[in-house]
Amino acid sequence: MHVTPDTPPRPKRRYARRLPVEQRREHLLDAALRVIARDGYESVSIEAIAQEAEVTRPVVYSAYDGLEPLLHALLDRTQRRALASALRLMPQPGGDQDVAEWALDAFAALLDIVRKEPDVWRPVLGLTRNAPAVVRDRIDATRDLIRGYLSDAFQEGLERRNESKEVDVDLLAHLTLVTAEEFARLTLEDPDRYDKDRLMATIETLLSSFTDR
Repeated sequence: MHVTPDTPPRPKRRYARRLPVEQRREHLLDAALRVIARDGYESVSIEAIAQEAEVTRPVVYSAYDGLEPLLHALLDRTQRRALASALRLMPQPGGDQDVAEWALDAFAALLDIVRKEPDVWRPVLGLTRNAPAVVRDRIDATRDLIRGYLSDAFQEGLERRNESKEVDVDLLAHLTLVTAEEFARLTLEDPDRYDKDRLMATIETLLSSFTDR
């Protein structure tokens, strides 16, 4: 190409900083998650991930064989994070914290976690467009596990109150899960309108109908 004094210099090609393969994979999964959270599943591609991560397509292919294995790895990581967060909120077996107090603390902690990591939780909460069936199935399986943990926690907590026969713990676990999910969505979609204090006041009222005797 003929270069004249007025010809702008060609921008230098960007080269991705070399990273260990596991670190590069995490970097690419983070980029894919941002694309999905922002633009929906229909927009995710190797090219979109490469642009988001500021690397070339060959860099992506050096870490993953294609889009499908990358998305499966992202799905596995997201499920692990969601389950780990849920387990951290569960009461310690044999603990002496009152069940209602634990439930309120867990709700408050969940809202903080969701606000801190919105990109992680948008797909989990169904706030991303056009999620494929494999994603929806994995979310349902994760919800079933969490519902089981909640049921066990309520059972133990209410037994300490000698109230376990008076409350349907499976229904309470289901109500708690769906309410937590909906309130987490509200805090992501309209945080100014649905601030933490407003949500927590409502949670306290709902839980008291089951746990206050």
